[in-house]
Amino acid sequence: MALRNVVYSDEPLIRKKSRPVLDFDEDLEELLQDMYETMKKEDGVGIAAPQVGVLRQIVVIETNGMKLELINPKILESSGSQESFEGCLSVKEYNGLVIRPYKVKIEAQDRYGTKFQMQVEGFMATVFCHEIDHLNGVLFTDKAVELYKKNDPKAYDKFLARKNKRESE
Repeated sequence: MALRNVVYSDEPLIRKKSRPVLDFDEDLEELLQDMYETMKKEDGVGIAAPQVGVLRQIVVIETNGMKLELINPKILESSGSQESFEGCLSVKEYNGLVIRPYKVKIEAQDRYGTKFQMQVEGFMATVFCHEIDHLNGVLFTDKAVELYKKNDPKAYDKFLARKNKRESE
């Protein structure tokens, strides 16, 4: 197992569309492990294969006590709306306010090729949507309503103030 280099937003590869995984083999298992290690080193909660230079439809997520592998994921349904404060391992400069669905239902395969469906809401829905967007060459900055400099210690406070203002209107 090895750490992989993160592909950043200024690199053309991050904007390319990923191809489906067809081979569920030892190479896939090694890549999944490398992705987990890279995500943890970078202090992330999710990472998509394009973020480590592999144009395959693979996402790993570890948050809220859950460790998930989504191979060839597709969003089947979405509903509701929420404002998310998002960052990204591939975007060095910014965090941002993004409007995402509150609930999503996905279909994916596990590391052995078995299909499954899963429905999540809240923060997990944001993470799923964010990572699945990567598989289509889309970054959160493309969808952001507002961007905040990562080095701004008051960025999250600004996000909360904006969110509270919108909710009171």
